[in-house]
Amino acid sequence: MEDYLQGCRAALQDSRPLHVVLGNEACDLDSMVSALTLAFYLAKTTEAEEVFVPVLNIKRSELPLRGDNVSFLQKVHIPESILIFRDEIDLHALHQAGQLTLILVDHHILPKSDAALQETVAEVLDHRPMEQEHCPPCHVSVELVGSCATLVTERILQGAPEILDRQTAALLHGTIILDCVNMDLKIGKATLKDRRYVEKLEALFPDLPNRNDIFDSLQKAKFDVSGLTTEQMLRKDQKTIHGQGTKVAVSAIYMDLEAHSYDVLVAMTILFNTNNEPVRQLAVFCPHVARRMTICGVLERSHAPSLKLTPLPSAHPDLQAYVQGNTQVSRKKLLPLLQEALSAYLDSTQIPAGLPDMVGVSREPVDKEGNSAGNSLLPGVSQDEEEPPLPPTPMNSLVDECPLDRGLPNLSAEAIFEKCSQISLSRSTAASLAKK
Repeated sequence: MEDYLQGCRAALQDSRPLHVVLGNEACDLDSMVSALTLAFYLAKTTEAEEVFVPVLNIKRSELPLRGDNVSFLQKVHIPESILIFRDEIDLHALHQAGQLTLILVDHHILPKSDAALQETVAEVLDHRPMEQEHCPPCHVSVELVGSCATLVTERILQGAPEILDRQTAALLHGTIILDCVNMDLKIGKATLKDRRYVEKLEALFPDLPNRNDIFDSLQKAKFDVSGLTTEQMLRKDQKTIHGQGTKVAVSAIYMDLEAHSYDVLVAMTILFNTNNEPVRQLAVFCPHVARRMTICGVLERSHAPSLKLTPLPSAHPDLQAYVQGNTQVSRKKLLPLLQEALSAYLDSTQIPAGLPDMVGVSREPVDKEGNSAGNSLLPGVSQDEEEPPLPPTPMNSLVDECPLDRGLPNLSAEAIFEKCSQISLSRSTAASLAKK
């Protein structure tokens, strides 16, 4: 498999017709592995000198968002560098030159942006219900199984079992197990065909990883967001829909508000425009009307500091969003205002148990930082701001950096002795002055 993939990258340099095996736009593990293994099978079983290359239907920069894909490639020893991504091949240019044939795997409908490529589709292999009105006029093979990798496994074992090596078998085996939720009968996603081909792969390669082990490791990697930037976390598992001239993105956030006993969620965003000027927005989400109105009222009327809020339209009744005109107000400066809002709410009604306790947030120390904006490296952003122009890769920990993360300070016996002497001398001087 690895040698074949190396050859695919080399084939892109040649000006010759290509048969591109293209997975779906989600590029989940099933789509990625199905594209790689189906292209491998077609390349090994086609007698004519046709070139089959698998293309992952995402940009290369988006691969880190798919932790299970990254982890699995490492486990089977396939370098990411030899894979071909959608932003590394111009399918439309190939089509215009008459050098493109498409094989769709794990999907059968091209998006509007690729509508011109529809006439190049020569085959479809999918495992989801068919939408007849959008189906391309070509050979279509659709069967409702738990994993598209099962259908690829079937084609290989029925057509050319001799080409199946352990690396390819491991790719197919792990993918089917993850897609079928470890073949759990209670979940009911795995069909008889899924189970049959997992068993056949295990019989051919007895040293394949234990089902529980491979499922647990891939499942853990799938939901691991450590090392991702804020933008990457919002784009991970993001789904997009289009309709009536509107484009909607839905992001999955791996956090349970109820588990953390949050009654109110306040989100502050920051981005930088083309002039490198900060732009802030603020949103308050709270299902409790009186509490939300009190918090929003305090924030809107605040003068020390003034947030200069301009309301934004919101289709959700529990969400109030604003443009924050005063970009110098960071989260640290917002906390005292929220404490004030909670106090105002307490004065008007009894706060139910479970409201976040913000006692101990002092306003004075925060306000004293107000003059620090003049020392900021970026105009319009206070020095205590936590978000730099380009978001850093988050640490694995969810807490702020500890000063000791860089190691213990350099100390010597002489330095400690000198410090103790200074403290002793200062205390003696203070005592003498007191007696006078």
